[in-house]
Amino acid sequence: MIIIDDVLVSDEIVEKQFVCDLSKCKGGCCEDGDAGAPLESEELDIILEVYDKIKPYLTEASIKEIDKNGKYHYDREFGWVTPTLASDREICVYAKRDKKGMILCAFEQAYNDGVIGWKKPVSCHLFPIIAYKAGKNGYQRINYEAREGLCDPACGLGEKLKVPTYEFLKEPLIRKFGEGFYEALDKIAKDYYDKRSEVKKK
Repeated sequence: MIIIDDVLVSDEIVEKQFVCDLSKCKGGCCEDGDAGAPLESEELDIILEVYDKIKPYLTEASIKEIDKNGKYHYDREFGWVTPTLASDREICVYAKRDKKGMILCAFEQAYNDGVIGWKKPVSCHLFPIIAYKAGKNGYQRINYEAREGLCDPACGLGEKLKVPTYEFLKEPLIRKFGEGFYEALDKIAKDYYDKRSEVKKK
């Protein structure tokens, strides 16, 4: 376990290699789970603010679901989350499938088109790193939780390209925890790989 400030970091975030292979997984993390995407409290207002702008990127089924049950809801286990569509394998209401079966995020599409300035929920951006809220000890916790089967291609591509998970997720890690946190994690990781290299040489 790595400790940086008030964050407990799983060793696997440094040790495991991972690069999303969307051509293989088709964005399956947007539908494969126990609930919708977890949301930070400040993201609730952001969703309300950008909804009208991202609405053209949504399916009719998603719009109907949102009109009926809201733009987010509270889950006892996961807190605030995005709604899902039971009629489409519990896909996130803010996602849709293209003709090739690829799942596209409405927020990310709108962001890439310059329509909004917010990329997507940070929990989505961080995957397969899962961030947990601070416990009684005041520490936050982040774990590496790639999904068996679904994420196998990403694990394979990461190993082929030799890209540690934390490097692949540099942008969302900085977005969530700041530059100083990432620099500290990077230094720890570099020391880890240097020591492992020395052991192999011996």
